[in-house]
Amino acid sequence: MSTRRATIADVARTAGVSSSTASVVFSGKTPVSDATRARVLEAAAALGYTGPDPLAASLRRGRTGIVGVLQRGPLGTAFTDPVQRIMMDGLADAVASIDASLLLLRSGAAASDEPAAGIPAPAAAVTATLATVPLDAAVLIGSLPEAAGDVEALRARGVPVVVIEGDAGEGVPRIALDNHDAQRCVADHVRRLGHTDVAIVTLPSDMNVTQDRLRAAREIFPDAPAHATLASSIDEGLRVGRALFSGRRPTAVLAQSDLLAAGVIRAAEEAGLSVPGDVSVAGFDGVPVDGLAPYELTTMVQPAAAKGRAAGAAIVAMLTGDRPASVLFTSVFRSGNTTGPAPGR
Repeated sequence: MSTRRATIADVARTAGVSSSTASVVFSGKTPVSDATRARVLEAAAALGYTGPDPLAASLRRGRTGIVGVLQRGPLGTAFTDPVQRIMMDGLADAVASIDASLLLLRSGAAASDEPAAGIPAPAAAVTATLATVPLDAAVLIGSLPEAAGDVEALRARGVPVVVIEGDAGEGVPRIALDNHDAQRCVADHVRRLGHTDVAIVTLPSDMNVTQDRLRAAREIFPDAPAHATLASSIDEGLRVGRALFSGRRPTAVLAQSDLLAAGVIRAAEEAGLSVPGDVSVAGFDGVPVDGLAPYELTTMVQPAAAKGRAAGAAIVAMLTGDRPASVLFTSVFRSGNTTGPAPGR
């Protein structure tokens, strides 16, 4: 028994019309009579033909209509982390102008990834996938050393690459954020309030922005201890905050994300501390955080949607033959009610 997929030519022959007439019934680009349309659709139903083959259509166009988005860690972060969610919205808006959709892929392998027996290491699996998955272009979020193989695999195929907040090498457009200057700005704000006993709650150590922000904070507070988290989440901020406030507590905490800052504030409340009377807390990102009222977080507001749109614009430029632009975005300081003078000032 033949398993060959019916074609538009088979439908046309069965319906007694030309292939071009049968084609326009499915495309809707040219009007046809109701009788002809009914004849073509009846033939298609009889043959089990459901419409044009999307792979064949993409080959004719020379594009797949897919832009890959490579990120570290669990792919669900794109939906749960507010910064990434807003950034992805901006990226999707930008590539919609060329009728492209986004495909989430994992980038490289985190340093803690351990392959199970008989299962290839994640980095090898990712690189193998990137060698075959249909893509018009790719956006790399961050550029950890583990992601170098991803970039090589994509460039070997001639797939254009854009990197957000990282450096993927010469010739790869960069969409950057002033992480260092922004973190130094909020740290300086805390110093001007008289704080000297400060703790830093960092993003995971394998995120490319973590060290930039940590270096900036320590330019203001050289002796400030750093406490790494496993993810940018309220739960992780709460966990680290509980440890901070169980012993000799700092008078101020610099958190590298607003979600971490919200968790630290909850830990302070659990410990019976007032914010900012007993302890000041500052974040980074400027995103809405549910349940934070009556607090308005002191933070650096970054243009997450604009970063995504800029990455999408670079992709569009490369696919349409224009020169893509690298962009450096600036964060804006927002003074809230979670920071105040150091106790005793």
